[in-house]
Amino acid sequence: MQSKPQLLIFATCDGVHIDPSTGKHTLLGVFSNLRSQEYPMMHPHMVWFVSLADVSIGEHRLQLSLGLPGEAPLMSVERPFESKSPLHRIHLINQLKNVPFQKPGDYTAAIEVDDEPILVTSFIVSQ
Repeated sequence: MQSKPQLLIFATCDGVHIDPSTGKHTLLGVFSNLRSQEYPMMHPHMVWFVSLADVSIGEHRLQLSLGLPGEAPLMSVERPFESKSPLHRIHLINQLKNVPFQKPGDYTAAIEVDDEPILVTSFIVSQ
């Protein structure tokens, strides 16, 4: 039986810089909620940085979604990635553009690998 991938880092931020000489990742503008005075609101750009370990060798699929509980997701993204070894850490930079928020609320952010949930957390959008 293969083990479930382990989530090491999940961060919502404005951007990620990768140092060309060292390969180090620097997260820029980390945030955990949004505020707006007017709704509907369109958030122009955010990055979901996901770092995984213990991912079996081979091709995999990352799924990200964001929405209000009990409603259809307002955003859903899928992307393939590859693991060369369960010992490697895999850093995935996911850019989300023009994310629409119709109203404030306690949104749910979910991350799955190969249809297996690895994180469900809240993302608060307030006025």
